[in-house]
Amino acid sequence: AVLLIAWEIVAASGLLYRDVVPSIVFIGRAVVELLSDPTYYRHLGVTAAEIGDALAIGGLAGLAVGIALGGSRLLGRAFEPYLYYLGPTPKIIFFPIMIMWFGVGPGSKVAMGVLSCFFPVALSAAAGMRQIDKVLIRVGRSFRARTWQMVTKIYLPAMRLPIINGARLGLGVALIGTLLAETKISNQGIGFLIINAYWTFDMPRLYALLIVLFVLSIGVNTLIGRFAGIDARRV
Repeated sequence: AVLLIAWEIVAASGLLYRDVVPSIVFIGRAVVELLSDPTYYRHLGVTAAEIGDALAIGGLAGLAVGIALGGSRLLGRAFEPYLYYLGPTPKIIFFPIMIMWFGVGPGSKVAMGVLSCFFPVALSAAAGMRQIDKVLIRVGRSFRARTWQMVTKIYLPAMRLPIINGARLGLGVALIGTLLAETKISNQGIGFLIINAYWTFDMPRLYALLIVLFVLSIGVNTLIGRFAGIDARRV
């Protein structure tokens, strides 16, 4: 309530340039208009498909790499430091390369999402592998379980929490990478709508897009936790 009142005071004071901080009434009206516009849902579907593909590809690749690094001391010592070095690197610097490789269509946006979400998933999975109770691993080996059986029956169930944590972090960075790519070169998607509202100085619509995107992100994040049977407040 205090933040909303402060926002409205700043909007009415004229301290900032006109419409940079629009009234909450205008923002609320823009939200209603946005949710009533069928075109918005088409752009939302494009972005959701790109993020979903990126999370599936990058998440599975990160999970496989994390299991390999966490299960082998040699591989972990050899390659895991590179993941820690490259992980915090802003992935947007690789976007020109993604455009050359995959073109200006959805492929480059998906590639940016894959590159963004791979590292948190891989690092989280590698850390989870090292936390597995050694007794469980010895039991699996004593029953002569194959590699695939060890992964599906022991590793993945025991790594449930780290995997979900990595997926939620991966979702966040995949969303950031995809939206940034859409703002750079695209004619569809939520990122395109955001940058278009900025170019036309339609501040109420810009804030409306950010609010709706924020709410959707919270909802998807919560659903991932609920789907895994984990209270989101504990993660």
